[in-house]
Amino acid sequence: MATIKIKQIRSRIHAPRTQKATLDTLGLRKLNQIVEVEDNASNRGLVQTVHHLVQVID
Repeated sequence: MATIKIKQIRSRIHAPRTQKATLDTLGLRKLNQIVEVEDNASNRGLVQTVHHLVQVID
């Protein structure tokens, strides 16, 4: 399976509760943390929800 790397680049402090839950679902708990997740439609949708807080690394 293909994977994508996601890095949290902005703080979650003033984000709504749903966006904080999305970051938790992706496995991002700290600033500048990088996680590797499967590249599927579900995870792409999660990334789109918090696109202003994360960065997809090639």
